[in-house]
Amino acid sequence: MGSGPEVAVYGAYGHTGRFVVERLRERGFVPVLSGRDAGKLRTMATEPGSAPDARPASVDDPASLDRALAGAAAVINCAGPFATTAAPVIEAALRAGIPYVDVAAEIEANADTFAHFSERARAAGAVVVPAMAFYGGLGDLLATTAMDDWTAADEVHIAYGLSGWHPTAGTRAAGAVSRQRRGGRRVRYANGRLEYRHDSPPTLEWPFPEPMGTRSVIGEFTMADVVTVPSHLSVPEVRTYMTVEAARDVSAPDTPAPTAADERGRSAQTFLVDAVVRSGGVERRAVARGRDIYAVTAPLAVEAVDRILTGRTRTAGVASAGAVFDAPDFLRALSPHIALDPRP
Repeated sequence: MGSGPEVAVYGAYGHTGRFVVERLRERGFVPVLSGRDAGKLRTMATEPGSAPDARPASVDDPASLDRALAGAAAVINCAGPFATTAAPVIEAALRAGIPYVDVAAEIEANADTFAHFSERARAAGAVVVPAMAFYGGLGDLLATTAMDDWTAADEVHIAYGLSGWHPTAGTRAAGAVSRQRRGGRRVRYANGRLEYRHDSPPTLEWPFPEPMGTRSVIGEFTMADVVTVPSHLSVPEVRTYMTVEAARDVSAPDTPAPTAADERGRSAQTFLVDAVVRSGGVERRAVARGRDIYAVTAPLAVEAVDRILTGRTRTAGVASAGAVFDAPDFLRALSPHIALDPRP
């Protein structure tokens, strides 16, 4: 166990939460296990090598959240649906005077965080980073890196080349909440705003870099990048795409949850994220490759906490990864977990 700062992990016993706890321990932090299920927390706390400090807390009980965060230097929220958990945990973080990071992929939940907490967090000098995850965080870092010295662009396109997608229970629950909030509509970011539509998304061909090559993708398969990217980059069109096979997997009710395929607990899933920025007929690109979208979320969130606590931030308030951190430097720090081409 590390001897560094304590970091509370809300939803520690979930699939992604367990990866986050392990990465915190590797980086020398002391994880504080928290979440709604006291039984799961007790079980996790007794596992070999785990953090012994388990603090049950409910989003309906502010006092329990205050106890969970007492003495912590930061909190990482891994408990979805974030439409339910984000606001109460952010409120608790603001009361405790500590930074908040979450791994939300829910578009509306992330938009709510920006809308409801930007002014308060900025006034308090607090750092609140939503969507510090594979969706929302990694794409934003890549798009920001690709922008380089451009101050504006015409379009940002982020294409997800997943070998498949076995969703966790949390992913399914979050998706159900999002579908309910949208009333059956789909969403995209165009003309400088979120647009809700009733038509079906197009199927397109996307020229992924080799060796993946051109693949069929669902166009406007919209992810959290449509909130994070335009929150700080001047771009009126942000489109995200998903390989057809992965889109089918995550939509099918009988697709099983991910299972460990190596000693680090990662699944066999591989990914390629292709971020393309276009302006005036000129195109720039940044690409990341790796394994297991849930596992790679953990080093993203933990690196964010480390940079916040060591003062390596560019702004305060509610801010996405690309706004609050030096994007190329952040991506380089992830080199044990992702491969970049070209290197930023």
